[in-house]
Amino acid sequence: MNAPVTLGAFLLALGILIVVHEFGHFLAARLCGVKVLRFCVGFGKPILSRRLGADGTEWALAAFPLGGYVKMLDEREGEVASGEAGRAFNRQSLLKRSLIVVAGPLANLLLAVVLYFALFVHGVEELRPIVSAPPAHTLAAAAGFQDGETIVKFDGEAVESWQQLRWRILQNAGQPGAHRLETLNGRGEITDRAMDFGELSTDDPEADPLAPTGLRPYHPPLAAVVGQVSEGSAGAAAGMKAGDRVLAVQGKKVADWRDMVAAVRASPGRAVPMEVERQGQRLVLSVVPVEIVEQGQSFGRIGVAAAPLPAEERARLLVTVRYPLPEAMGKAVALTWETSTFSLAMMGRMVTGSLSWRNLSGPVTIADYAGQSARMGTSAYLKFLALISISLGVLNLLPIPLLDGGHLLYHTAEAIKGGPLSERALEFGQRLGFGVLVLLMAFALYNDISRLFSS
Repeated sequence: MNAPVTLGAFLLALGILIVVHEFGHFLAARLCGVKVLRFCVGFGKPILSRRLGADGTEWALAAFPLGGYVKMLDEREGEVASGEAGRAFNRQSLLKRSLIVVAGPLANLLLAVVLYFALFVHGVEELRPIVSAPPAHTLAAAAGFQDGETIVKFDGEAVESWQQLRWRILQNAGQPGAHRLETLNGRGEITDRAMDFGELSTDDPEADPLAPTGLRPYHPPLAAVVGQVSEGSAGAAAGMKAGDRVLAVQGKKVADWRDMVAAVRASPGRAVPMEVERQGQRLVLSVVPVEIVEQGQSFGRIGVAAAPLPAEERARLLVTVRYPLPEAMGKAVALTWETSTFSLAMMGRMVTGSLSWRNLSGPVTIADYAGQSARMGTSAYLKFLALISISLGVLNLLPIPLLDGGHLLYHTAEAIKGGPLSERALEFGQRLGFGVLVLLMAFALYNDISRLFSS
């Protein structure tokens, strides 16, 4: 984990998501005529603040960054001058109060739509849905998939990238029923293949859910030529340089880059003699792969990367997904909606016990993903931001007291009862909501710590 990049990307994401969420509450309050006393990013005592606007609203930044709040004029929280009573939150109609509450989560969902729209208009470079030869006894092998085939449609809907294909499969994981995948081979022949993802599990957050299907991205033959050597790596210590062509490892000839990687992974912590060609000369280097442990398995790594693919091969493997303006907006709204409903379904499965609570992530895991996406580039980071914004919006709509959804639950009960709930009922709800949130945070932090130790 590159700490400065990870921390910076995490704090930037938090800041954007919190500001957007709270600004949704703020804007709705102002439109409904409610006076806003404070707009705060973070919790605890404000470390920076400034009063702006005709109402003298305090804009503040607090020390603990995991959240924020908008404090409105409310007779339940202090005395209100008689001339301003009409601008108090508690004096507003049930509809206005509900609109103010729901505006925060809706602002997060709207941010996701805007981000996806911008990405779809600008264009996002992704892997084409070209498959490798599937391993024996997998779903893809049984369906007859061949090496180098391109999946062009999923249940009649066009598939443009590997990410789109993966998303369609995940949406149908655990749901019995055959799905039609239309493929195109190098000879221009179209074939229909059927796959059932009913037994596909998303229960293990550390595993690739597509692995049991046998569907894997196509990897073209790649010359065993070193393109980059990481500073301080095992490869650098052994004297490897960019441009070296690996001819043999432990006396065995290397046909392509994957042969070299396989030999290195199989030798963690052990000296590996490696024959390379450099500027017409043959050299033998002794490389000691660093031992890496992931998911309980040990493998070797030497910190070198392959030379980039030729331009024509890169163009065959990658596609820029881009849409005209109207279609881009439709795609952005549809993806936000699909992701929101998928998130709700996953939360429901965790509650019922059909999905492991290990899928719940806390701030450490989110920070790690923020850093990884930031290092991958702007498009990857904006996708991450959109996904987290959706998660925040959906989470806040859950009917748990202390969350926005909990306030909407109170409002629903008030509408049914025909009047405000009692102070005792509200106090009980607050305690219950606090307990549930503490429990969720404990699960999330436990999962974070478990992932750190396992990696």
